[in-house]
Amino acid sequence: MRRGLALGLIVVAAIAAWTGLRELRDWRRGYESTRGATVTRFTVHSELVHRDLHEILVTPPGDSRRPLLVFLHGRSSSPDSNLRQPLFDALNDLGPRAPAVLLADGGDHSYWHDRRDGQWGTSLLREAIPAALSRSHADGDRVAIGGISMGGFGALDLARLAPERFCAVGAHSAALWFRGGDTAAGAFDDAEDFARHDLLRLAKTRSLYHVSVWIDVGREDPFFQADTTLARELRDHGARVRLVVHGGGHSGWSGRMGEYLRFYARACA
Repeated sequence: MRRGLALGLIVVAAIAAWTGLRELRDWRRGYESTRGATVTRFTVHSELVHRDLHEILVTPPGDSRRPLLVFLHGRSSSPDSNLRQPLFDALNDLGPRAPAVLLADGGDHSYWHDRRDGQWGTSLLREAIPAALSRSHADGDRVAIGGISMGGFGALDLARLAPERFCAVGAHSAALWFRGGDTAAGAFDDAEDFARHDLLRLAKTRSLYHVSVWIDVGREDPFFQADTTLARELRDHGARVRLVVHGGGHSGWSGRMGEYLRFYARACA
């Protein structure tokens, strides 16, 4: 009987250890289940930014011809920062309408635009997106772009510069400033670099987008005034803009991933 009790305790301990390791693994990688989606990591040997870029492609199950969502991370983050359970849950909920998702690599603080240390924006357009389309077999005529903070700025800027490339653009707490002197250190090379990408100034003079635009920001977010001002300017020039203001500050994007993906899927249907 003692032997049976000891064996039982060993089994219980083994199960507890395995469960604990699984929970630790899930916590480290940010998700418990891909809900059937395939996660592919690949490297772009970029000639435009002179380094290897480590990209992530998430492909939902099935063989339908899907759109591609290019999703850009924030400053001092990585593509993995958006590889979270709500992403997989949202893709699963969309079923055959779900896009393939490219979680692109923008370095620490590229702000996703061409600058002295590399052509980050051009690299995304000419290197990363074609590589993702080739691997995912997504529909190259239905490519959406969105991002968080630094990535939100990058999505807006690239959709302006390459309007023929994208079917929708989303900016989630986009990092925007009214003046070059207010920008975060390293966001732009100099005053001239900021002026070339000053979306708030450009939006006052002409229409920037002919596709659906989503902008969301928290009332306590430091970018609240700039983001809501941009939305108004875009609307004044005829853009189709949905502005969503929520409570809280500069956070909470993962919990809103379902809303984001429904917008991209609907806009690029």
